[in-house]
Amino acid sequence: MPHRLIRVIADDYALSPGVSQAILELANAGRLSGTGVMVPSPFWQEQARRLHDTPGHFQTGLHLTLTGAFSPLGNMPTLCPHGRFPSLRRWFFLSYAGLLSGQASQEELSAEITRQLDAFETTLGRAPHFIDGHQHMHLIPGIRSLVLGILARRYPAGSVWVRDCAEPAGRVITRGVGSGKALFIAWLARGLGVQAAARSIPTNTGFSGVYGFHGEYARMMDRFLHGLPSGAVIMVHPARPDPELATLDPVVDARGAEMAYLAGPDWPAALSRAGIVIF
Repeated sequence: MPHRLIRVIADDYALSPGVSQAILELANAGRLSGTGVMVPSPFWQEQARRLHDTPGHFQTGLHLTLTGAFSPLGNMPTLCPHGRFPSLRRWFFLSYAGLLSGQASQEELSAEITRQLDAFETTLGRAPHFIDGHQHMHLIPGIRSLVLGILARRYPAGSVWVRDCAEPAGRVITRGVGSGKALFIAWLARGLGVQAAARSIPTNTGFSGVYGFHGEYARMMDRFLHGLPSGAVIMVHPARPDPELATLDPVVDARGAEMAYLAGPDWPAALSRAGIVIF
């Protein structure tokens, strides 16, 4: 039976030094396909230099950051009047209340997406391999269309891919891990693949890795791998927990557990059992 090829993408590079360290260790051990970076982080410039030493096949993308304990890279007086990104809950309210469709909001969002792409390219000297979003913000109505439009105008067709978090409901339910959360994210992503294809932007062909950041990670990973098609993406969040992470993000212990699993012998064994190869 031929192997299935999937990408394993670590989110949140530069969130803290310990997150970056974990991702670099796994990258150099061949345990990951790539990582999405958070350019608004104060650790970004320091940690970006370390990415130049990753393997040649390792992909580095922009983890579009519009939530969390960070500030936008420029002024956003309408959407971020206090100089900090809103919470995810606030973004959902703004989106579904139609408050992101106004000219001022669209201009501020477009400018911030552009600033984050500029910061990525200025620091690393190249375009990102892919785009995704912290807390899946790239999927939200009022933001999604801006992301796709900017990518289509900015990069040659087919050169930068976008993470599509859509999954068939049957696969999510059969997997039985974080089903409610995964179904909501899949619903949020509905239509993204078609919209991206219309702009000649590639996407992945499957998605997994959603859970509630508790439970036995090895058991869940076996479930994440089950039934994935070639070209799918598994999202992971490894870290060497450090004091900085504890002040910036509520998910700490689960990140350490993911790191222990991905760095250990059970991860390649699980891939082998599933007939999967990371690319």
